[in-house]
Amino acid sequence: MMRYMKRHAVSLLIVAALTSLGSHSSASAAPFKMAVGYSGLSADQLVMWVAKDTGIFAKNDLDVQLVYFTGGTTSVMAMVSGDAPMVQASGPGIVSAALAGADAVYVVGGIVTLDYWLMTLPEIKTPEQLKGGIVAIARFGGAADFVARFALAKLGLNPQKDVTIVQTGSTPERLAALESRRVQGTVLVSPMTFAAQKKGYYLMADVAALGLAYQHQGGATTRRFIREHPDVVRHFVKSYIETVHRMKADRQGGMKILARHLNIDDRDVLEKTYNSSIADSKLPPKQYPTLDGLKTILDQLGEKDPKARAAKPQDFVDNRFVEEFDKNGFIDGLYGKKR
Repeated sequence: MMRYMKRHAVSLLIVAALTSLGSHSSASAAPFKMAVGYSGLSADQLVMWVAKDTGIFAKNDLDVQLVYFTGGTTSVMAMVSGDAPMVQASGPGIVSAALAGADAVYVVGGIVTLDYWLMTLPEIKTPEQLKGGIVAIARFGGAADFVARFALAKLGLNPQKDVTIVQTGSTPERLAALESRRVQGTVLVSPMTFAAQKKGYYLMADVAALGLAYQHQGGATTRRFIREHPDVVRHFVKSYIETVHRMKADRQGGMKILARHLNIDDRDVLEKTYNSSIADSKLPPKQYPTLDGLKTILDQLGEKDPKARAAKPQDFVDNRFVEEFDKNGFIDGLYGKKR
């Protein structure tokens, strides 16, 4: 399960190459070349992989180079600079960038909740037993950090006093920290959640079951890129919507892509991971970003940032493209619904 991490770890951003990928001649009929960034090694990135591997991007006149970044902040920086003008990113990075003056905005919702699990060592089965322990997250200020603090508080623990929260990196790195017993708990996403459970690690809290609305991994860009390349953004959103449908309609094909990218050879883990990934509550057919989920993020950031307290969820969304495909019947048509 861990071998895929090595395969992706060598993926580095080469600015000059990405800049050339962003070029396009209006006089040419060739597909628009661009880099699209993502920053997670989990099933949350499946939409990107399916869109690329099945040719959906290409069908919609996009020549996409997927670029893996080792952190959400890095991918958002590449988006703002234009090196990777579109990214799949989680809410805190996009909202924080916009609050800092960037014109970052979501154009498609992607995953609109969190399915993280707070998992602990096999012998730690109560919140009281976790007191004084160490909990691993990816990076301070990111989605895993927010989830860990949210779950701990729901369990009656004070994230500031009752545990020590440490940064250890990506999902596989967090699981490795748990397996080596360097930490007593961590937050994981599928497929690592199911793999860890089979190894005996304890599910302390299912965050999705705690009722958390959250704008997680969605498609984002800048308002400037939308102004300069509206058709490209439209094609990207169309590709995203088509891919969501493809994932729901072609389970076997989707599972093959998931297994290949994450090197999952356990059929039970693969099926559980895929079923979780395509649930309508997580990945809805109508791909609007979640305003309630963005409010959750603003409320969190607003504890320290007055700009977040003054902002509105609508400030970070441009729904025109999803709305276009919704109103013209394209989405309903994919699912065989009559208007």
